[in-house]
Amino acid sequence: MNYRTHIVSSLSEIGQPAWDALASSQAETNPFLSFAFLDALHESGSACLDTGWQPQFLALYDGADLAAAMPLYVKMHSYGEYVFDWAWADAYQRNGVDYYPKLLSAVPFTPVTGPRLLARDGAARAALLAALVSTQKASDVSSTHILYPPEDQVKQLEEAGFMLRSGVQFHWLNAGYRDFDDFLATLEQKKRKNIRAERRKVREAGVMLRRVRGADATDADWRLFNRCYQRTYAAHRSSPYLNLDFFQRIGRTMPDNILLVIAERQGEPIAASLVIHSADTLFGRYWGELEHVPCLHFETAYYQPLEFCIEQNIKVFEGGAQGEHKMARGFLPTRTWSAHWLAHPAFSDAIERFLERESGGIDEYIDELNDRNPFKDPA
Repeated sequence: MNYRTHIVSSLSEIGQPAWDALASSQAETNPFLSFAFLDALHESGSACLDTGWQPQFLALYDGADLAAAMPLYVKMHSYGEYVFDWAWADAYQRNGVDYYPKLLSAVPFTPVTGPRLLARDGAARAALLAALVSTQKASDVSSTHILYPPEDQVKQLEEAGFMLRSGVQFHWLNAGYRDFDDFLATLEQKKRKNIRAERRKVREAGVMLRRVRGADATDADWRLFNRCYQRTYAAHRSSPYLNLDFFQRIGRTMPDNILLVIAERQGEPIAASLVIHSADTLFGRYWGELEHVPCLHFETAYYQPLEFCIEQNIKVFEGGAQGEHKMARGFLPTRTWSAHWLAHPAFSDAIERFLERESGGIDEYIDELNDRNPFKDPA
């Protein structure tokens, strides 16, 4: 089939109905691939040319119909990706070769697995991947990086000449728990005791928690959350990726996917977390505090969302990037993937050897983590 290929600098060129129809046709509905979430990132100025994220989405049309598309950016840095290639960029620089610009297919600031090759059928997906290969070879980019694709697309990318890299995240699985205590009963005694002690510290500090669904969140709630988020980044001497406009936009356009957890003491808000969810998966995303209380981060960002998952029968809680401490709270190691193509033959060979060694280390790391499983022996 002869598709027309478009390079799209704004999602408005595609339009919300066409984009969401394509994104929702995938096997797993992912709120981060929705028009609302991506458009909020762009229109709020969080992910745009000025911040080093130049949208260059690839779109294939069959007549007037959108047949396939992928989120694609020209990047001038490696911030906000969560698959770290700083050492690769440094090696290029030390050898007098430009690493930037590069092409990146990902959801900005979002280390969540989801389809990157959005297509109505297998033929359109194959054509989209072929268009990507042609685009990267015809451009002046050093490389292309596809972050957090699902396993079925990983195989396609490898067959197209991409090198694979694996990583580890920590996910909680809902085994049909009746309530939080039912979940705790499955953990080793020490883990169970520690969680109860952490929750007790928060209560004894006089902190009250309230959960706010997206449809009920007020402008004051969003302003509070933004203050907490900005304050915590500043405390770590970092620049926040997102802004109030972004949070307000997703609050308006995707309220059914949002849960805020707000912590208050003596009637005054002191911390908040924001999680995004679909019908079957909850994604831990953002957190911030105005006042430090021991263990409050665990309560707002883990235990309250876990209770929500149990109440709503949500099957998976993806805890985000990194964090072995999550295992003590019932999260288990899960392999993630990224795919990489580098134009420079010598660097491509060197990085391929590096990835082979790194892959063996990841396998050993996952085995070691599984040996520290926090759950009781079912026997």
